[in-house]
Amino acid sequence: MNNGLLLYCRRGFEKECAGEIQQLANDQEIYGYCIVSDNSGYVSYITTDLAEADTLAKRISFNQLVFARQMIVVTDALKNLPSEDRVSAVIDAAGSLPLCGDIRVETPDTNEAKELLGFCRKFTVPLRGALRKQGLLTDKEHNKKPVLHLMLLDSSTGWLGYSYPNNNSPFFMGIPRLKFPSEAPSRSTLKLEEAILLFVPKHQIEERMHSGMTGVDLGACPGGWTYQLVRRGLFVSAIDNGPMAQSLMDTGQVTHLMADGFKFQPEKTVDWMVCDMVEKPIMVADLMSDWLVNGWCRATIFNLKLPMKKRYLEVVKCLELIETKLRRGGFTYELQCKHLYHDREEVTVAVQLLK
Repeated sequence: MNNGLLLYCRRGFEKECAGEIQQLANDQEIYGYCIVSDNSGYVSYITTDLAEADTLAKRISFNQLVFARQMIVVTDALKNLPSEDRVSAVIDAAGSLPLCGDIRVETPDTNEAKELLGFCRKFTVPLRGALRKQGLLTDKEHNKKPVLHLMLLDSSTGWLGYSYPNNNSPFFMGIPRLKFPSEAPSRSTLKLEEAILLFVPKHQIEERMHSGMTGVDLGACPGGWTYQLVRRGLFVSAIDNGPMAQSLMDTGQVTHLMADGFKFQPEKTVDWMVCDMVEKPIMVADLMSDWLVNGWCRATIFNLKLPMKKRYLEVVKCLELIETKLRRGGFTYELQCKHLYHDREEVTVAVQLLK
């Protein structure tokens, strides 16, 4: 692979990532092909030349990609980097790079590749200095310039490229690093924390999710998702026939209602509804769109549990159902969907109704 796009993804979801980028590239009338290796944690999309890959990186919204954690324009494939002077070999291959403002030396998110992370950290320092000396990297970090990526499979093999800061993941390896809060009742809390981080822009968080707002958590037990709403000051109706963590009940912000999440209806509109119920994805998608269309909530974040086969097609079907019902209802909205780092066999969807 000398020219094309490199996309990081969760190990085991390479085919879904490939199907998605293939469709989106076809929509742009740029025709290439994917190279997929099972459980590799990445996908290569080969284009005719660098210009086509660059065009895709500008036209395809990174936020539109469900299964990709990062989107990189590849300028060169690196093989047999000499152990005595890898830096010079990378510099020699960097002629097609634009002036970049930051550098990330990364690996795919696999157990085998992650053993290289120590090497990546050490190698970044001399490489950064050499790139600056050659005028390929700004003297100081510049968040409006492209990001230079060196993705290594081992200490002598990888790909060199760049991503655009207004259309990429801002995180190393495309993974936000979150710390599990010890007071949260379950690790599922990290899924909602990551979703809020990605789906609600930082400059909007105070306006869209603040103290005094109301929320509903469908299938709340034991309260991992409720915890994220409570810590932001919301008053939450937790809907579940199972028990809630006492620490959440002690806040005075949670009302626990023993009810079926598929049958519960709020008495008045709430600001947020969140849902992590285990059910067929199309049934959850239908329920979530009912909450929006019926005016039961103004915004929602929810998970769709995916089948083992045809996962990409299932996501497309669910999103089409939601958007069809919203359009028929005359709503304007913002919809985002992502296979989060803390997701497994599921994707997370956020829908915000716009005024």
